Amino acid sequence: MPNKVRGEAELIAGGRAYRLLLTLGALAEIEDGLGLADLAQVAARLKSVRAADLAVVAAALLRGGGHDLTPADVLRLPCDLGALVAAVTAAFDAAGLSQGAARASGEACEADTNPFSGASG
Repeated sequence: MPNKVRGEAELIAGGRAYRLLLTLGALAEIEDGLGLADLAQVAARLKSVRAADLAVVAAALLRGGGHDLTPADVLRLPCDLGALVAAVTAAFDAAGLSQGAARASGEACEADTNPFSGASG
């Protein structure tokens, strides 16, 4: 069971529970992996999520949670897209960044700035 106080989320894939955690290191990996300059760009980039982008983000969160997975490993996980998107969204929400990305850049915060709110599964 994820510890939401610590900002953890969980993904069940192939009968196994994986912990996702948005650490500072994971955030830096996401920015670098997506070629972004700062956190504010993460939400904008992920509004129209591509599978490769989702794999980069999920792999960083999984490594933050203690799993040694690459984006290629994420693409091979036995889970549906909806479960993966939900787990990644939960990790951002648990870390308090569902609205924080817009605030970080000083932009006006919309009602829903979760980077995966527009993604469908």
